[in-house]
Amino acid sequence: MVDVLDNKRAATRFRILVQIAERQPAVSQGEIAEEVGVTSQAVSEYIRELVDDGLVEKEGRSRYRVTKEGVDWLFQAAGDVRRFADHVTEDVLGAMGEDTAIAVEALEEGDIVSLSIRNGLLHAEPGETGPATGVATTDAEAGTDVGVTSFEGVIDLEPGSVTVLQVPAVRSGGSREISAETITEHCEDADLVLATGVEAVVACRQAEVDPAVTFAVGEVATDAAERGLGVTTVATTEAVGRVTDTLRDAAVSYEVLEG
Repeated sequence: MVDVLDNKRAATRFRILVQIAERQPAVSQGEIAEEVGVTSQAVSEYIRELVDDGLVEKEGRSRYRVTKEGVDWLFQAAGDVRRFADHVTEDVLGAMGEDTAIAVEALEEGDIVSLSIRNGLLHAEPGETGPATGVATTDAEAGTDVGVTSFEGVIDLEPGSVTVLQVPAVRSGGSREISAETITEHCEDADLVLATGVEAVVACRQAEVDPAVTFAVGEVATDAAERGLGVTTVATTEAVGRVTDTLRDAAVSYEVLEG
């Protein structure tokens, strides 16, 4: 794992590589130095190391480009930063605030509750036997919403994954080129089914599959997978890239299948 927050040098290396990616191929070391807050000489030394490590290639005087290996390193490092930020906002700051859960059984304000994620939603039940606990801040009947605070422990959650099933664009046959059986096969065991693109929506309807969402499916699929759900996204070929870009940026596991 690349931990860009481990020390100042690693963080500076990450920021300089980002600056090169933003400015390539014409790279002004002076502008980068001003942006990052180091000397131009330091930027030159960092760039020399990045070139030696194969993360940047030199194309000429003051012309640099991030390599494929550099892009992969940036994705991994950015994922580490995002996960750390999530830990701070959700685990650290979240423990200091209040969240809402679904009461598994009737609860009273002040009850200690065990917390779990079910179908992507936080649930609370009486007792403190679970790996994560909290304190109810409201009364609640079973099946209703309850406030929870004073979080302790970590909820054991296995991240979900996303299957992206391609449907050809209409000029290539559209929904007619994918069978209802194929749609059903990949959707019947999914926790959540999404669709994007008219051809994909029509293909789902022909298979009598009702997608939960037909807009912003990349963001929805990402959020659902991070909550432990298995997601099938039926997508017109032209929309696949938009979906996978969002999933990749969030470091969500996915696979793309031909319809």
